[in-house]
Amino acid sequence: MLATIWDYTKSLGVALIMALMIKTSVVEAYKIPSSSMEETLLVGDFLLANKFVYGMRLPIPFVDIKLPALADPVPGDIVIFKYPGDLSQNYIKRCIAVEGQKVKIVNKQVYVDDKPVPLPLHGQFVDNRIFPYYEGKGFWGQGIRDNMPETEVPPGQMFMMGDNRDNSSDSRFWGFLDRKLVVGKAMIIHWSWASDPQAPAVRANEPFSYIKSLAYNVYHFPDRVRWGRLGNLIK
Repeated sequence: MLATIWDYTKSLGVALIMALMIKTSVVEAYKIPSSSMEETLLVGDFLLANKFVYGMRLPIPFVDIKLPALADPVPGDIVIFKYPGDLSQNYIKRCIAVEGQKVKIVNKQVYVDDKPVPLPLHGQFVDNRIFPYYEGKGFWGQGIRDNMPETEVPPGQMFMMGDNRDNSSDSRFWGFLDRKLVVGKAMIIHWSWASDPQAPAVRANEPFSYIKSLAYNVYHFPDRVRWGRLGNLIK
């Protein structure tokens, strides 16, 4: 009996270790918290990211070992990375340009090496206004959403933008992204849960609110799941 329990315990331990290794180094799930990538990715989308392709970190405690990348991010890739302003946060944006390329924006149109970059298939503009660039506001100031002077991406850096071009905090505002901060490449939407302003709020000081929220979500489950998005490849 004890031998059987020990065998089950070992099997469970191995399974947990393998799951942890896969999560930390190969594939990991992420949730979209903001509208900066609409309509490519929506708030409430849950996606899987490939952490192996750009060079995975081995899950060894107290040791930072990163394996060689199979590929580097290229313009058009949707990339998950550590936000330079707060490394505890993960951001997701589209790679627009890599080191050595020159980027500029003229009346909302993005150019890389003087060639216009088409808006992504599900990308959008939500503001018809076009703000000019004002000399003296600083390169990474608020005056460059729609017009940005040409700049060359430095070595080891990337230029990132959200597909929701008028509503995205990206390289226009906080600067280039260091390649070392890249976490993985977005692959597939495995779950999508629409927000519902009518859903009852959960409050820590009201235990019954958890039951109300659970009952509401179970009842409205078929309506809140975006069934058509499940399994969609991210492009």
